[in-house]
Amino acid sequence: MLFKESRGNDGLRAESVEFSEVILSPIASFGGIYCPDNLPEFDQAFLESQVPESYKSLALAMITLFDINIDSNILQQALDLYDQFDDANNPVPLIKLRDKLYVSELYHGPTRAFKDIALQPFGVILSALAQQRDQQCLVLVATSGDTGPAALETFKNRDNIRVVCLYPEGGTSDVQRLQMVTECAPNLKVIGIEGNFDDTQAALKSMLASASFNQRLQDRGISLSAANSVNFGRILFQIIYHVHSYLELLRQQVIAPGDKVILNVPSGNFGNALGAYYARKMGLPVERIVISSNANNVLTEWINTGRYGIVDRCLISTTSPAMDILKSSNVERILFDLFGHQRTRDLMQQLDENGCYQLDTKETTQLQEIFVADFCSDEEGMAYIRQAFDDGYLLDPHTATCLKSWDSLSLNSLATIVYSTAEWTKFSPVIDQAITGKVDSTDQQALESIARTANIKIPRVITALFDKPICHPSVIAKSEIEEEVIRFVS
Repeated sequence: MLFKESRGNDGLRAESVEFSEVILSPIASFGGIYCPDNLPEFDQAFLESQVPESYKSLALAMITLFDINIDSNILQQALDLYDQFDDANNPVPLIKLRDKLYVSELYHGPTRAFKDIALQPFGVILSALAQQRDQQCLVLVATSGDTGPAALETFKNRDNIRVVCLYPEGGTSDVQRLQMVTECAPNLKVIGIEGNFDDTQAALKSMLASASFNQRLQDRGISLSAANSVNFGRILFQIIYHVHSYLELLRQQVIAPGDKVILNVPSGNFGNALGAYYARKMGLPVERIVISSNANNVLTEWINTGRYGIVDRCLISTTSPAMDILKSSNVERILFDLFGHQRTRDLMQQLDENGCYQLDTKETTQLQEIFVADFCSDEEGMAYIRQAFDDGYLLDPHTATCLKSWDSLSLNSLATIVYSTAEWTKFSPVIDQAITGKVDSTDQQALESIARTANIKIPRVITALFDKPICHPSVIAKSEIEEEVIRFVS
């Protein structure tokens, strides 16, 4: 399978590259990213053949369709990491919440968030490729809270890999921060940044695209990659769970073969939603993809009006911080797939220079044939968390945004799959307030309160965080990031 550049080719890079090159060097010409040239397709017979199969078998079958240039033994080793999830036989359970409303729980991996599904195998593959090529690889990570812990977990102590993880100081939950700053492997560096997630992501993209920074690394014998969803290696594994969740509806006899469903995705950087889009295009029977946002509702405006504008916005800190993003990287891949590289380059240039762009009427209609959108305030989200708890289900604040859109968009005539991206333990103060009324609890106090109220146990991997030493206390200004990275690799 070959990949093209979202903003076209500058004549300095190859016009198309294979998967192994994409995951090692994810930034393309003119600051763009790599996108599949042509997506493979599957039919109803393929889906029905996968109904009796395991998640790992489905993953292998899906990846085989992509025909990527990764050795089969490496791929199998990567997929075997799903055996370490809570239930090796069903790492992504699908739970009924209401009539025609089902929750796909994506958080049953080691860091209790959906990023484990993509990053656990990704770490094996990237390390193996670096070893095969006798390369030392620096992986940059910018996180709004979940990517960081998952990347550090998968890459720690892996040969030929060093990781620098950037997170916005004060922009994650305490548990998420502890998952990062207590990860003490010698090949890891975690840095708090004075700013928000958009600042950390901008710094990452700037370093990936910087010729001088890349040269400084090359002078030290190091190549540069990224673990964010700008890297298609992440997206590949995120397509699979959308197909799996559809198969779960078939297994539970909720739908019949060929029936269409609604996919409802809490959206920040748009990687999860992009996986849904690609699954639909490959042949998954999906009527619409619902984009559920928080008060940072730039995606809602984009889908409903065709305008993507951040010039007149300030990032709002919400109770669903992993979605506190204004510049969603993977929207660019949607633009490329729908409108081609030249239009994508023009639109992204407008966004970079003017802080906004406007799709024309035809383009907006194309977008709305696939996506619908709404957003959820913090107050509404708290009410949905309480309502779900009263119904016997413990919901995190990101997933709560999906219940708002499920109610407001009136698409409940079809079976809907909502994607739960994080376990309740990651955002316990918000959930504790929603279900008990307690305010200003620490994470530790809130975890204990919820455990008592819901009569459940706190996972040991979470409680242990509060006793681990802090290995990465650094918090620095954005202007200091590059030099801090160079000191680490030197």
